[in-house]
Amino acid sequence: MGASATMSTPTLAVQAGATVTTTVVIRNAGAVVDHFTVDVIGPPAPWATVTPDAVNLLPDESTTVTVSFTPPRTAEVTAGVVPFGVRVFAQEDPEGSVMTEGQLEVGAFGEITAEVVPTKVEGASGATFEVAVDNRGNQSTPVVLTAVDKEADLSFAFRHTEVTLEPGTTAYVRLRVKPPRRFLRGQPVRRPFTVTVTPVGGTPVTADGTFVQRQLLPKWVIPALAVLLAFLLAIIALWFTVFKPAVRSAASDAAAKQAAEVKQVAQAAQQDAGAAKQQAGEAKTGSDRALRAQGVDPAQPPASDPVAAPKTPPPPPAPAVTPFDRRIAADAPIDADVRRFREVDFVVPDNKTLQVTDLILQNPRADVGTMRVIRRTADGRTLMFEFGLGNFRDLDHHWVQPLTYTEGESIILAVSCQNPPEKGNCTPAIALSGRMEG
Repeated sequence: MGASATMSTPTLAVQAGATVTTTVVIRNAGAVVDHFTVDVIGPPAPWATVTPDAVNLLPDESTTVTVSFTPPRTAEVTAGVVPFGVRVFAQEDPEGSVMTEGQLEVGAFGEITAEVVPTKVEGASGATFEVAVDNRGNQSTPVVLTAVDKEADLSFAFRHTEVTLEPGTTAYVRLRVKPPRRFLRGQPVRRPFTVTVTPVGGTPVTADGTFVQRQLLPKWVIPALAVLLAFLLAIIALWFTVFKPAVRSAASDAAAKQAAEVKQVAQAAQQDAGAAKQQAGEAKTGSDRALRAQGVDPAQPPASDPVAAPKTPPPPPAPAVTPFDRRIAADAPIDADVRRFREVDFVVPDNKTLQVTDLILQNPRADVGTMRVIRRTADGRTLMFEFGLGNFRDLDHHWVQPLTYTEGESIILAVSCQNPPEKGNCTPAIALSGRMEG
């Protein structure tokens, strides 16, 4: 047996940034003089020191070393119980090395900082900021966000008013700021405001921002309108003084030329008509002579009436067409199996044909999972589209050539939900637009 080690206080407690110590008694249980090295193993090893870290002991001789722990005040050192061990290594008898174990409880501390990014934004009807909230403490901390301005004129809308931050993480929360009223012209108005971030059970922190409200009309609009008005007046003056008389003269010349050409064409047509009439009379005289030569009187009416042409039946009426829009929403429970889907369908009614020209995908709650759009016919099912819910909030599809569904066919929305438990079911939806015929 090479050595024995006994720790005076195996269970310790310390606050982050402070120091706690314990002692270890080392005894040489061997028969020869031995050299012992002492170190700490486990998660606290980087911020632990041993004094002294090496001793020489005669047989049956003992000594005491001091072990100190100084956990830094950072988010990397999380609050809670951390196991450790003090190892005593015997140089002459390595197999006789020993280790004594203990536990160190690191106390929790909270440190929240906040910043409005950017600190100043200009806009006519509102502005969008982001509030960066940092958790520099060593424990998970929920916070509540509020905003206020001194005049109480602005309206504030956070995307999330409550956020939970893990140690060492940063959350960016979108903030929309709107003024009480808008103005067409005038000087910019500075509207400072303050965002308060309140940790649960902690001290609130604040961050300042400024919304600069400017006029609705840009500064260049009025000079541009004046230049445009002057240009239009110049064009009108040129029209009445230069272009209109020239156009009128050209139109008169063109009309006279066209009238002469029409008169020539009419005279030629009249001559052609006279010649045609003379030829028709000669042809009729020749025809009458031929009939008399065959013993037929040209003045005698025909023996029977001509047969009337058959009437064409009217075309069948066109099918009725009505606009169509339908929203299909899912309510899929959380399922760890990504191959299991919850389905919702729409069936085309009898004697109807659906023409789909627009498909809008909606995922307003930022659900996590998979969405499929399936076509079901008498011959089976066809996967039309497949989307990852985490890839979109709103997504549009439009077709010039519509998707056609006949009677009895179905449009199926299938959802596989992998939300975290605290988020609940997945509720994405699709919106269809087009026309229904029949």
